[in-house]
Amino acid sequence: MSMRIRKNDRVRVISGKDKGKEGKILRHLPTKDMVVVEGINMVSRHMKPSQKNPQGGGIQKQEAPIYASKVMLVCPQCGAATRVGCSFLESGKKVRVCRKCSEIIDRA
Repeated sequence: MSMRIRKNDRVRVISGKDKGKEGKILRHLPTKDMVVVEGINMVSRHMKPSQKNPQGGGIQKQEAPIYASKVMLVCPQCGAATRVGCSFLESGKKVRVCRKCSEIIDRA
C-alpha cells in the first residue's frame, strides 16, 4: 500500500503519548506502514562502545518508528493538519492536494 506522506513532510501526531506534537519525517518504512518522525516517540538505547560510536557506550535517546495512521500531514499553505487528496495537472502529472484549502502540496 502506498503512503500519502513522504520523507521531509511536516506531520502532526494525532494519538498516543506524543499527541499534538509536530515533526519532520526522517524516513518511512512502507512495508511495515510506519514512519520515523523527528523528536517523536523517543526511546532509550543502551549502546556499547565501538568504532562507529565515538562518544563511547551509555544510554542514548533516539526516535523509534510509529504507525503512519497515527500522523496527519500539516499543509504548508494553511498550516492545518489535513487529509491528503490526489489530483492531476494539465500535463498529466499526479500531485497531492490539501483537503482543507485545495492547494497543491507537491511543489517540484
